[in-house]
Amino acid sequence: MPAQWTADLIGEMHLRQIPHKDLAVQAGWHPKYLSAVLNGHRAPKNAEKRLNDAFLQLLYEKEHS
Repeated sequence: MPAQWTADLIGEMHLRQIPHKDLAVQAGWHPKYLSAVLNGHRAPKNAEKRLNDAFLQLLYEKEHS
């Protein structure tokens, strides 16, 4: 079962119109690997921090471009 933080992140991505592929690139992961993490099939160490940091960077870039 996916962790709650993944649901929260997916919801924020949807609300802020941040594409899955953009998050994968920013995090340095393949989109299929990101999907596996967000769906609870993989649980790499520090994934929550890495993805939240990547999301915040994308959000910052979107708001300041």
